[in-house]
Amino acid sequence: MNTVAVEAGRNPVDAGRAPPASRAPRLAVALTAALLATLMLAASLGAVPVRASDWATLLDVERSGGAHVLWELRLPRVLLAAAVGAALGLAGAMTQGLFRNPLADPGLLGVTSGAVCAVALTLTVFAAAASGLPAAWRPWALPLAAFGGALAVCALLDRVARWLTPGSVAGLLLTGLALNALTMAVVGLCTYIADDEQLRSLSFWTLGSLAGAHWLVVGVLAAALALALLSGRRLAAALNALALGESAARHVGVDVERLRTRLIVVVALLSALAVAWCGLIGFIGLMAPHLVRGAAGADQRWVLPLAALAGALLLVLADTAARLVAIPAEVPVGILTALIGAPAFLLLLRGVARQQGGHA
Repeated sequence: MNTVAVEAGRNPVDAGRAPPASRAPRLAVALTAALLATLMLAASLGAVPVRASDWATLLDVERSGGAHVLWELRLPRVLLAAAVGAALGLAGAMTQGLFRNPLADPGLLGVTSGAVCAVALTLTVFAAAASGLPAAWRPWALPLAAFGGALAVCALLDRVARWLTPGSVAGLLLTGLALNALTMAVVGLCTYIADDEQLRSLSFWTLGSLAGAHWLVVGVLAAALALALLSGRRLAAALNALALGESAARHVGVDVERLRTRLIVVVALLSALAVAWCGLIGFIGLMAPHLVRGAAGADQRWVLPLAALAGALLLVLADTAARLVAIPAEVPVGILTALIGAPAFLLLLRGVARQQGGHA
């Protein structure tokens, strides 16, 4: 038996293969190249054709036809899809690292729906207060409300799960599902009391759409994503230690409570920004970390940035399909990701059950 392979935690039969850590840089290059190619293709496809000459009109003051569609509508949308997908993938990887559970996800645990709940309350119950804000502050009312809702649910999830079912992974997921059901019930109540205009806005949030993309939103989300990636880089070593358990992490000097708080804030921020402008988009945060972890190993120094790249690629592909499948109309991207992600989640759940001897 190959002692080195056993000590590395791999099957001796696989000892001759490249370890996951050595595959991570190649996977990063491949994902980056695939993302760039997909962005170019997505920006060129749609109801209005975009020619090669339209790309040369970047500095033109007046644009029309395909050039206007490219620079003012389609390119901001595909870049927003990449930024939102990266944010969801990174938030999912951080959530899975925090709870040491490959099935954890901001959407499944109620964090995303908490942001949607806060947005729904802002659009209906507190609509008068939001409309009374100064004009310069109104565009930020929904993102701030979404951040508060995501942060509240994430913190509540951690506290309630520790109180009701300490140390139980199943209890954590069930607590998240309960909070998810509670927040979506509030969203349903807001839908019931909303007027026609508010109802249209609520439908946008609950179905998920990237149609409202513009350059300011792309810039804000890209800046937040860069800060989150920098924070994740600093927290990666602590997350690797946390994977061995809280006691082991404390033994090597990790302040687990501070780590938990920082991760909750970052996950809430990423989930809130994604939901605030794009609505409820599920399963990206679940699948992206799982895919890269299977290919590159569990080292969080690689999992976090690779999950961001994979999430960006998945959502750009999903949004492109949503725009093209029913031209000239479009399918809400949240519906498409749910149709694809739900069966994928069931397969993932089955795989985890097999690894644990039939007990997920």
